[in-house]
Amino acid sequence: MKKLYSLVLMLGLALVLAACGSNDAANPDTIVIGFVPSQDSDSIAETVEPLAERLGEELDKKVESKVMTSYSALVEAMGANQVHIGFVPAFGYVLANQEYDVEVILKSIRYGSGTYKAQYVVRTDSGIKSLEDLEGKVWAYGDQLSTSGYLFPANEMMGQFGLETAAELETEFFKGTTQSGGHDKSIIAVYNGEADVATTFDDARTEIEEEYPDVMDKLTVLDYTAEIPNDTISVTADLDEELVKDIKEAFLSFNEDEKMIEIMKTVYNWDAISEATDEEYDVVRETYEKFRDNISIDDL
Repeated sequence: MKKLYSLVLMLGLALVLAACGSNDAANPDTIVIGFVPSQDSDSIAETVEPLAERLGEELDKKVESKVMTSYSALVEAMGANQVHIGFVPAFGYVLANQEYDVEVILKSIRYGSGTYKAQYVVRTDSGIKSLEDLEGKVWAYGDQLSTSGYLFPANEMMGQFGLETAAELETEFFKGTTQSGGHDKSIIAVYNGEADVATTFDDARTEIEEEYPDVMDKLTVLDYTAEIPNDTISVTADLDEELVKDIKEAFLSFNEDEKMIEIMKTVYNWDAISEATDEEYDVVRETYEKFRDNISIDDL
């Protein structure tokens, strides 16, 4: 009888511990927010601290901010429940959702819009008047993993010119390509005549206007891609539904707080925060399908 009682007690304790572990994953005492710096990492860590404190007050929990080295590190940390809330760009979100069921809850608003476009930029005096005129020219892009700098423009051009792969686009349609390492550098390559077209976010010309005051005259936007959904605030799959709702409401309340929005503007150039749905990112998924064999989370 004593053995039976001990066994029941042990089983009961095991169930309690399991339940506690489940609750911890769903409703952790400390919420961790992950950021990837678009500026100096020491600077961003200091800048976002008031945001973490305010979110903690709204949720009645301790909230910590964590600066990650890359988006791949952020996504992997969310998959392991080491980071619960992540500021993740559209393409990173699609991969995180696919691999770890990470859920988008909010998105950025910039210039009054929840979407943006990529642009094709050429020299004004180039004589290039259409995308067809780019055949045999040199293409500058920042990085093959950039949504606006490469993936969306490449996908559009492949479709328009009946090309099966990005390799065909780069080697058969274009005479050559240059991977510049950044949107601003792609613009400069066209400005200096080192490339005939640059694909960037809209309007990356303003990024170099201080150094090149005549850039808006010297360079012309040839065309735009389809709309691309803005970057996200996403959460891990295991978080409690009510907690996710509270997180969403807390962030949306920041729209009425000038100090919080100023932080978002400083860190990621957000003007406001809006609700988002997974379906909005289907267009990014469709684009990703064309390149998935060459892209993984480790590439982010």
